[in-house]
This record gives sequence, structure tokens and C-alpha cells, in this order.
Amino acid sequence: MDNGFELAYEQMMESAAKSSSEERKRRLTEHDQAEKHFLKNVWWPAVGSLDFLHPEYELEDLKGGARFADFAYLPPLPYRLLIEIDGYGPHWRDVSRWRFADDLQRQNHLLIDGWHLLRFAYDEVSEKPRRCQQTLLMALAKWGGITRGIETNLDVYERAILHLMQQHWGEITPTAAAEKLGITRKTAALKLQLLSSKRILQTKKSVTGRAMRYSLVLNNM
Repeated sequence: MDNGFELAYEQMMESAAKSSSEERKRRLTEHDQAEKHFLKNVWWPAVGSLDFLHPEYELEDLKGGARFADFAYLPPLPYRLLIEIDGYGPHWRDVSRWRFADDLQRQNHLLIDGWHLLRFAYDEVSEKPRRCQQTLLMALAKWGGITRGIETNLDVYERAILHLMQQHWGEITPTAAAEKLGITRKTAALKLQLLSSKRILQTKKSVTGRAMRYSLVLNNM
């Protein structure tokens, strides 16, 4: 058991309950294990803390009604992220056409209102947590979340490479980076090595010891 995670989780839930509406408090007491599983398997290994996360975050829709998201991430930046974990069960298999359209409309309204949104399937959280971690880190890098602090120390090519990695599932080669950015392979390799020296990327080498590709370092922020 990860005692650090369990303590952080308990503190997050207690803090949320102190400033909640009655409906949110009810939802917090019924907080699904899928949501905790996401935090333990994906968010915690990738980010290393639960700071600025708000479970069962209450939102007001365009009709003035209350909606709830599994998590809102609200760091002290001009940046807002909602996260939802969806299980493929009766809720989705037997959903009505009206409920399906309503869910899409809800998502549209959130995006129009300026929220960023990530949705993860529970099966993928359980079976492919590393892939989910990479998706999370790429989103935060692209949208200016936890990487905002380190990006101030990166030049334009390093930032471009970091953002480019979202198209390559968190891994890229010097050749691919050079082609996408329109720079020489030598320059791309140098920038990747600098990102590696800053512990933002890690090097994956061949049996001969030659650097072949680079990937995001989880929990490097």
C-alpha cells in the first residue's frame, strides 16, 4: 500500500467535503472506486501529488442546473481541466438516444465555456495505466499545466518537441522530430539530449548503446 497516496487521498476528500453542497457531499460519500483507481494508477505516478484536484466538482449548466465532473484540476494558472472516467457497463450499453445526445451537448458546453476535458475508459486505466499516464502528461504539457514552470527554461525548439510528442504517444526519434519541425537531425538530437539532461525526457537506447528514441519521464515535474 502506498501510504503517501492514501494520506493525500484522504486529505483531498476531507477538504472537498468541508465546502460542498448537500448533493456533492452525497456524491463524495458514494465516490466510485473507478475514480480512486484512476488517481492511484494514473495521476499519482505521473504527477506525484493530488494538489489542486477537486473530486465530484460541481458545475452549472446553461439551464442553471447542477452537473458534476469526476475531477477538476485547478492550479493557480489561467488553466482549467476536467477529468472523467467512464466504465463500459449498462450505463453506456443501454443509454437512451436522448441521454446520449445530452452527454454530447454537455461536453460541448464545457468546451465552449473554456474547459479542457480528458476522458479515460476504466478498462484502459486498469490495463494500460502507462499509456494513460503519457496521455495525461502530454495534455498538461500542451495546455500549460504542470509543465508551465519548466517551460520558462526551455527554448522554442525544446517546447516544440515537448508539444510534438503528443502526436507520437509520448515517444519520438531525432529523425521524426527533425522532419516534423523542419530542422536538421543534428539539431533535433541536440535538443532531445538537452531535454533528457533536464530530466524531462528519458533516452531509450539500442543494444549498441546508441540513443534511438526519447520518451516522457513520468513524475518528473
